[in-house]
Amino acid sequence: MERIVAYCGLICSDCDAYVATQANDLQALERLAQQAREEFGVEDATPETTMCDGCLTDTGRQIGYCATCEIRACAVERGVINCAHCADYVRESYVCGSRVCENLEGFFGQAPEARTVLDEIHRTL
Repeated sequence: MERIVAYCGLICSDCDAYVATQANDLQALERLAQQAREEFGVEDATPETTMCDGCLTDTGRQIGYCATCEIRACAVERGVINCAHCADYVRESYVCGSRVCENLEGFFGQAPEARTVLDEIHRTL
């Protein structure tokens, strides 16, 4: 399977929701919906709202969060492949050297692996 990197740096093609959607595995999607209800308080999570073809698609199925994700909205508006390609990905600061865009900073606290992915991509540009 081709590696799909989301705007934020998560690997869509490694995501349980993406994998279950592509395999049409309704039992796995139900487990993910149950997890969303119990662990994240998403009371209306269902297998259908858990289906995802990746956040890069504009015609496929997307997990419910894509509709409200500020990182995705910003990247789509700017027309970038992912945030590593954005001119504002890294900003210089006289106080702390370089830092990433404010939209990503809080997210990276929850998903440090996404920062690693985007940093690697950014270094190759």
